[in-house]
Amino acid sequence: MISKEKIIELANVHIENTDLFIVDLNIGKDNKITVFLDGDNGVTVKDCIDVSRAIEHNLDREQEDFELNVMSFGVGEPLKMIRQYKKNISRDIEVISLEGQKVEGELIAADDEKITVSVPAKKKKDAPIEAIFPYEQIKEARIIISFK
Repeated sequence: MISKEKIIELANVHIENTDLFIVDLNIGKDNKITVFLDGDNGVTVKDCIDVSRAIEHNLDREQEDFELNVMSFGVGEPLKMIRQYKKNISRDIEVISLEGQKVEGELIAADDEKITVSVPAKKKKDAPIEAIFPYEQIKEARIIISFK
């Protein structure tokens, strides 16, 4: 079976010195490999093709057959890495804590330990509330896509 470490190594050689990064990697039955990419400035189809070729050209199908899919991290998918929070500052976010607390608001800060979300007040005359979530207390967080 092809190892995750090998795939990550091959992809990282290609994306080194770019704003791209691997968010997730799955290797399923029969060596079905799926690589999810994100980038500080987004991911293009060309980026996915280039990373796919970089991986595929360094694996031998004669030695071990595989299926490879490289795709951009999906819109609406839960955030998985600190780097994703940092790149999405000033966007609307939904956060669910481990205790089940659900908060929606603007992601106004993200550092290596926590995020800060500006939650609109219930009454217009009141100031927004800042909710702070250490990463280890976040069950799930998603960017809210709005079509305004």
